[in-house]
Amino acid sequence: MIIEDKNTLTSELQKYFGFDRFKGQQEDVIKSVLAGQDTFVLMPTGGGKSLCYQLPALLQEGTAIVISPLIALMKNQVDAIRSFSVHDGIAHFLNSSLTKSAIQKVKEDIGKGQTKLLYVAPESLTKQENIDFLKTIKISFYAIDEAHCISEWGHDFRPEYRRIRPIVNEIGQAPIIALTATATPKVQSDIQKNLGMLNANVFKSSFNRPNLFYEVRPKVKAKDQIIRLFRANIGKSAIIYCLSRKKVEEITELLQVNGIKALAYHAGMDSSTRSNNQDKFLMEEVDVIVATIAFGMGIDKPDVRFVVHYDIPKSLEGFYQETGRAGRDGGDGRCITFYSYKDIQKLEKFMQGKPVAEQEIGKQLLLDTVAFAESSLCRRTILLHYFGEKYITENCEHCDNCLNPKELIEGKEMVTLALQAVLDVKEQCKSEHLVNILTGNETAPVKSFLHNKLEIFGEGDDHKDKLWNAVYRQCIIAGFLIKDIENYGVLKMSPKGRAYLDNPQPFTIVKNHDYEAEEESDEVPQGAGAVGDPELFLMLKDLRKRVAVKNNLPPFVIFQDPSLADMSIQYPCTLDELQNIIGVGQGKAQRYGKPFVELIKKHVEDNGIERAQDFVVRSVANKSKNKVFIIQNIDRKLPLDEIASSKDMDMDTLLTEIEAIVNSGTKVNLDYYIEDIMDEDQIEDIYNYFKEDAESDSMEEAIAELGDDYEVAEIRLVRIKFLAEMGN
Repeated sequence: MIIEDKNTLTSELQKYFGFDRFKGQQEDVIKSVLAGQDTFVLMPTGGGKSLCYQLPALLQEGTAIVISPLIALMKNQVDAIRSFSVHDGIAHFLNSSLTKSAIQKVKEDIGKGQTKLLYVAPESLTKQENIDFLKTIKISFYAIDEAHCISEWGHDFRPEYRRIRPIVNEIGQAPIIALTATATPKVQSDIQKNLGMLNANVFKSSFNRPNLFYEVRPKVKAKDQIIRLFRANIGKSAIIYCLSRKKVEEITELLQVNGIKALAYHAGMDSSTRSNNQDKFLMEEVDVIVATIAFGMGIDKPDVRFVVHYDIPKSLEGFYQETGRAGRDGGDGRCITFYSYKDIQKLEKFMQGKPVAEQEIGKQLLLDTVAFAESSLCRRTILLHYFGEKYITENCEHCDNCLNPKELIEGKEMVTLALQAVLDVKEQCKSEHLVNILTGNETAPVKSFLHNKLEIFGEGDDHKDKLWNAVYRQCIIAGFLIKDIENYGVLKMSPKGRAYLDNPQPFTIVKNHDYEAEEESDEVPQGAGAVGDPELFLMLKDLRKRVAVKNNLPPFVIFQDPSLADMSIQYPCTLDELQNIIGVGQGKAQRYGKPFVELIKKHVEDNGIERAQDFVVRSVANKSKNKVFIIQNIDRKLPLDEIASSKDMDMDTLLTEIEAIVNSGTKVNLDYYIEDIMDEDQIEDIYNYFKEDAESDSMEEAIAELGDDYEVAEIRLVRIKFLAEMGN
């Protein structure tokens, strides 16, 4: 069907959808589809992609087959089309959620010529019974939504998508329209090649979303920031993206206990709960959805004001697609990403064991994401350049880097020194080890490899380790170094890096992007890094020292500094309030807390301090199933490696969990395990170090003192034993 008259096409738009004009390139795309041409549409989220195949389907004979990746969203898409028609049969979906009678009803409506759009998942399309049925009907065209799923370089690769072309050939030829909101030139080429549509009409809209504000924040007390953000914006719609289901549940619960209307959404939930939560968000019964990346594809909620990435996305395509769900109505949208390089390291670990080709793709996508997060350039310029679009401006005025320019320093000498260190250790070490060499930090590993004897040792001690870590990351981003993730992140020199060493050039380093802060614990940190009331803090330290002397214990066993700092902010005046202080918990509060809360209460009364308790972020009660599971199995004297294995953890993660349990005041007894792997003298040696020699509970100091004779895990185990026995 060809419509030459623009007024006719506009009147059809008005008739079916109630709009009096097309948006952007919609009209040209629709004309291409109606003319029977293969069509490739690259249009940002909110640009109106769906209408590009919906209107042609309504205007043509036959049924358009719409291939969509998410079963959970098909019903919403079908309901949306049905709302424009008096006949429900105008649109159907065909997937594994339907009963046999429902499938039969779908086929009957299609057979009668009532159905103009049939939504199918790629998995359903491959079933022989569906192929046989589709061969019998007139197909107007095939629409492939979220077409980036075809490409291994796309952010949501789905192997089933690569089988679409052969199945289309088997069912019967018809024009194809492929649509995506995110595709680099590489992904676009992949899509067109795989679908056999290299001669397609290509329509590319600008990727610029001028109403979106892009901001990257250090992942420091991120949960506190999120609570404050949504408390200040009650009633505004928001999506928070997390990489794991566990984190989704945790953040959702945190929001709920702080009075924010929030629900979770992830693939581990049953479909009815997921669907209900999605509908409540769309119907504005809740303000915030906390989700994995499964949420949002096809969601048409125009007034989302915030998209928050609690975890950094795996690729810039994913980032762009997910942030694109904000401000689809043209109103302001704020896109906040919390960034810690430790999150990148986690994602790198997840790649281990995958095919080499997949790892290489994943590494490159991650590098692009790191470059975006750490760059001092305009975020909009970087993002649009990634998608092959030029954006030239001195200041976009709508990203954090343009509003608050970062301090830059000339880094040629630092880069040269950093690269030389890689060669001096024969390309056998990770960045953390190299930084210790450059700053002259004689850690146990540095001494054991005799790297403290290298000429370069301590040559960079005029700069802090945080800056050196940034130098190494920026060397990786620049292509001077290659991180070998198969070999635990060892840094290798690239030909480009060797060329730079031979002929060093000016190199700009971003100085104050401080993304090196420690990652949050599972509990919400409240003031761990800062002292709220310096006078009270000093009084608490003095009291801690007296209590420690009385109990013949090191002060850090009573309460650690972050706990005292938090007390100086929160002013807990009862033991119940003290339990909510970071690193305290019920056990420590009961054992040591009374003189501390008495001191704080007197200080508050003497100074007429008004406590802002209503504005304090409330922590979620410790209901961690993992922690309960760990405690129960330690009580059963199950070997720690078996406990770790049963929860799919490594030993390092398990020990971190046990340390958190002990630090919160719960006593555990690991003697059965420690005595099985270590002899009595070894245990006593480490135990006495913490009891008599240690100035703090620092593992770095302990490793420096004991590391030549003991494994790190052994030191951690005995430290846990010591803290459990002496501190709880």
